[in-house]
Amino acid sequence: MSDAVYPDRSRNGLFGPIGTGFIAGLTAAAGMLFSGRMISSAAVGRGHPLKHRVLDAAAGAMQRKYPLEAMSTYLNGFHMYADEMGRQVEATHFCIHLRHDLHQCVIFDSNRPDARLIGIEYIISEARFRSLPEDEKRLWHSHHYEVKSGELLAPGIPELAERTYFKDLVTTYGKTFHTWQYDRDDFPYGIPQLMMGFTEDGQINEAMVAARDQRLGISTDERRRQRAEIPMPNVVPGANSWQSGRTVQTRLEEMDFRR
Repeated sequence: MSDAVYPDRSRNGLFGPIGTGFIAGLTAAAGMLFSGRMISSAAVGRGHPLKHRVLDAAAGAMQRKYPLEAMSTYLNGFHMYADEMGRQVEATHFCIHLRHDLHQCVIFDSNRPDARLIGIEYIISEARFRSLPEDEKRLWHSHHYEVKSGELLAPGIPELAERTYFKDLVTTYGKTFHTWQYDRDDFPYGIPQLMMGFTEDGQINEAMVAARDQRLGISTDERRRQRAEIPMPNVVPGANSWQSGRTVQTRLEEMDFRR
């Protein structure tokens, strides 16, 4: 895509036309801060100096973030670590339907301005999943149960529209890595961890689901009933590899540096 369509607003230098506007933005942002009308980008975070908050506010007001603006769908669900079902976390997805057979999502721990970025997920069609090498399939999980159980939600969308969306999503497969183990640490320590989805009743922490439902004003059980008409697909062999009793997970490995 050319810059004529999506211009790079940083190329004119600090004191060119864009730079002049940026300075004006700083001034306006500072005025908002001092007047008490703190915009969200300036309010996020803890312990930031005023200078940084003003810079963040100005950038938020003046810079276009095209990939972020294209994120069209907000989903809420749950993941478990690929090697430990007892470690379960809530996952807030923001996704774009990039191609006919591929969605890409960024994952946060909440839908708040100060949400922590915890991972990514790629979602592909059944046809694309069938074409993957067998070793690659082990990294992917099915979405059949997440959709049919009502566990996966699209908050704020009318139920009928949500159901139509999930009729397509129920046959898809996801590959998810979490970069922040926020169930254990208050900082993104360690390496990305492979995550999986649930496949049947009795696996997910019901208290966690109930807390989510109460916070969002949504009933998972009601969503399950409303999705009864969505056909349950057959899961393609190779997905949900943990069900075999053996699984895969990432690890650090020291090796020689190659020049």
